[in-house]
Formats: sequence, structure tokens, C-alpha cells
Amino acid sequence: MSQRWTLPFLLVVLALAYLLPLGTHGLWIPDETRYAQISQDMLLSGNWVSPHFMSLRYFEKPVAGYWMIAIGQALFGDNLFGVRIASALSTGLSVWLCYLIARRLWNEPRKSFACALLYMSFTIVAGQAGYANLDPQFTFWVNLSLVALWFALDSVNRGPRLLGWAMLGLACGMGFMTKGFLAWLLPVLIALPWMLWQKRWRELLTYGAVAIVVAIAVSLPWALAVHAQEPDYWRFFFWHEHIRRFAGDDAQHDAPWWFYLPLLVAFSLPWAALLPTALKQAWQTRHQAGIAFLLLWLLMPLAFFSLSNGKLPTYILPCLLPLALLLGHALADHLKLEQGRVLGINGLLNLTLGLITLITLVWLQLKNPLYAHELHNLVLVFIGLIGWIMANLLQAFRPLQCWAAPAFGSLLLIGVLPAGMPDSVVANKMPDQFVLEHAEELAQSGKLLSNDLGAASALAWRLKRPDVALYNTIGELKYGLAYPDSAKQRVDPDKVRQWMREARQSGSVGVVMRVKGDGELQEIERLPKDGKRYEQGNLVILIFPQEAS
Repeated sequence: MSQRWTLPFLLVVLALAYLLPLGTHGLWIPDETRYAQISQDMLLSGNWVSPHFMSLRYFEKPVAGYWMIAIGQALFGDNLFGVRIASALSTGLSVWLCYLIARRLWNEPRKSFACALLYMSFTIVAGQAGYANLDPQFTFWVNLSLVALWFALDSVNRGPRLLGWAMLGLACGMGFMTKGFLAWLLPVLIALPWMLWQKRWRELLTYGAVAIVVAIAVSLPWALAVHAQEPDYWRFFFWHEHIRRFAGDDAQHDAPWWFYLPLLVAFSLPWAALLPTALKQAWQTRHQAGIAFLLLWLLMPLAFFSLSNGKLPTYILPCLLPLALLLGHALADHLKLEQGRVLGINGLLNLTLGLITLITLVWLQLKNPLYAHELHNLVLVFIGLIGWIMANLLQAFRPLQCWAAPAFGSLLLIGVLPAGMPDSVVANKMPDQFVLEHAEELAQSGKLLSNDLGAASALAWRLKRPDVALYNTIGELKYGLAYPDSAKQRVDPDKVRQWMREARQSGSVGVVMRVKGDGELQEIERLPKDGKRYEQGNLVILIFPQEAS
């Protein structure tokens, strides 16, 4: 493919793979419903300074990520596409950055194309592009900061160098307002050892100040505004979301130090078989400035997150762009030398994984069916799996001619898989779809109640009503519910009967319950018995009519 058509082709693939599936399935709990509701709350309340989750203070993240999701809903409506478009665009921009830095590093059109295609087809990257949360946005800002850093370091003229450092500051400022202080730390982890190795520390001190000034100029207005509106914001956000999460003995999501090593292999699918060759080549050529920079970009964040006490799989998403660059670099060199053995092995590995998955699905469907009457969903999953198998079959037997085939198999599978989930998964994990079916009745209710934060946020988002009362559930809203002005939104089990009597005096009451065990069944038993009842999976919707005063 000529250099002229590379970017238009990637743009078309991005549109088909990332944008088309956005509205094909409901919002997953807990993340998607939470971020959809918080962002919608900004539009409804007009408060763009401090985040609120169902009208309650929610200070676990800064505000810029919610801004982007809110803008998506403002432009495209309160719908699935509007909620997810920020993630898709952020991931698409990261693909573009991958292409740009590959062109700057090697100036080989096929290598630039290969790097971008590999990055966009990583299963985790493609999956996150259609998932409404803050990780794709934060990953983009980190990617932009480090791409800008390399452009600045690689520039020989003062103007481009100054622009690169300023862009680094902009990315750090926006990353900080998206997910916090990590946006400042991660570039330092790469820049400091690289500049010391290159003996360019004077340049770091001189131009680094430009980045710092720009980052402060970008983030300081909001930082002061949120402090003025909510004086306790920074205490909670700094200690709870940074110190305790990464260093506290009671850190959330505790895991062993090696937690990310197998994940890095899994995240590199469908190109995992190229890892040994690519990493070996990178280590052998580590004396080259560009390769050393990429290795630092890959390894320093990986080491930092591995040493922290709290771990989540998505923390290492910023490591994947340098990984794609190293993989694409090795792949293009194999193509140039017409060495297709490792590509053939990669195709065989993916082919085996696809066949095992397909056979397992058929066996389960025959023995203990996952799909009851959802033929359409089952067909979608089969299309995705067969596409994956055929694509990797091509690479396995024609590795040099069909080297890019796994990318299209991966994008097809990730695109159709969420829409092909069985109804049992949709009912239990995408409550907004069940709420949508009964939205008209629920919207007529004077009061709303739910015993689950995922179901409550789905209810609040679908009806554009953040004032859902929380029945015997606190979870991540413990901080927000501790404020005196939020106490009315909490309903304890021993007070639910009284709450229902008072609520029904002024109108009907809509209740959305998740029933996962005996505890939830007991919660339902405390409710009145005269409500209209709908059930789907572990979700129960109850509509209680108004009582005569």
C-alpha cells in the first residue's frame, strides 16, 4: 500500500471497527452505567466542576473524562453511541499517534502502517474503544505526552522542540484532569532515565519548565474551581485514590507483583507469537536512541504498576503503544527479509485458540445451552469466531502475503462479540436494556428506588432522573452518602416500609431490584405486595401505584 492511501485506509477501518458497533448492545455494569450517569448529571445540573453520581458527591476521579462523555451525549443524544463515542475517538487518536511516531522513528511506510494496524487490532485496545470509561481517554493523553516528548527530543530546531515540550505539558494537564497525578508521573519515569543516559539533563531542566508551565496553566483553573466548590475534594482524591490505592495495606484489587506479565501476553493478541522475536530484537538494538526510548516507555510503567499494591488489568494500557511499535518494527523487518516462519507460527497459535473456543462453544451449546432462543446472537458469535479462524488460517499458510489478516479477524470478533452475548448475560449485566423496555411506566413514577448501584445508575440514565433512592446499598457512594444533605437518598431495610408509604402518598413508585441471593429476596419481602412485577434474569422491576391519602 502506498503511503498516500495508508491513513485513509486506516481511517475507514477505524470507522467500521470502532464506530459501527457502538450502539449494538447495552451498557455494561458497573463502569459504563456509572460514567454515563455522571456525565449526564453534568448536562442536567449544569455543574461542570465537581462530579456527582446520582446527585451524590463522587470524587474518585477528576472531571475532564466526564466532560468528554458529556459532550458526546450533548452532540449525539443520551444514547449508547453518545456515551461511547469519546472512547472510540480517543482510541482512534492513539492509533494515529502510533502511526506518526513510527513514521518519525523509521520513515518506512509499511512499518508505520504495520505498527498502527497492530495497535488498533490488539483485542484489549479494540474492546476498550467500544467501552464507556476513562481508560481510553487517559491512555490517549499518556500516549500524546510521550509521542510529543519524542518529537521534542528528536527535533534539531528550537521551534519544533519548544512545540513538542508544550504539547507534552498540554497532554499532562489533560491527563491529570482525566485520571489524576499518574499523568505527570509516567512521562517522568521515561524522560528522566533517557535524558540522563543521553547526557541531556540540561535540556530537561530548560525545556521541562515549559511543559510544567503549560500543564499548570491547563489544570489550575479547574483545580481552584473544584476546591472552591468542594473544599474536601483534594484531600479525598489524593489520599483515597492515590496513596491508599497504590501503597496502602488495604489497597483495592490487591494482586501479586507478576500480575501484569501474563496479561501483557494476552493483551498482545492476536500478535502474541511475535513477542519473543520483537523483544529480543529490541534488546539487541537497545543502544539505538529510539529503541531505548520505546523500551523505557514499555518497562518503566509496567514496573511501577507491578510494584503498586492495587492492580487492575487496564492500568497497563499505556504500555501497549510502545509494544505495538516494537512488534510492528520486527514484523516489517521479517517481511523485508521474506522470513515468514514466525508469522506462520502466530497464525497457527491464533487458529488453535479460535478452534478451541469454537469447539467449546458447540459442546456447551449441545450439553448445557448458553443460548436458548437467541439464534441471532449465536450466529453473530459464530461469524466472529469463523472470521478469526479464517483470517489466521490465511496467515498460517501464506504468512508473507497475508501477514495482516489476524488484525481483521480480531476487529471482526471484538466488534460482534458484545452484541452476540446470550440473553442471560444481557439481562444480568446490561440492566439499561430491561429498564428501556419499561421506561414509559417507570418514567411516570413519582419516586424511584433500587438496591444495586449498577441497576440504579442504569435507571437514572435511561430516565434522566438522578434522584434514585438507594435501598440497602452504599458501595462506592459511601463518601457521598456521608454528607448530611445526601442522607435522604439512602433507605435502610428497617425504614423501607415507612419510606414506601410516604412515597406512595404523592404518586406511584418504580423499583428496580437485582436479586442475586437470599439477602436480596429478603429485601423484596419487605416491600409491599401489590406492585406490578416484571422479571428478567436477576432483575426485577416493580411498579407500585399511588395510595389514597
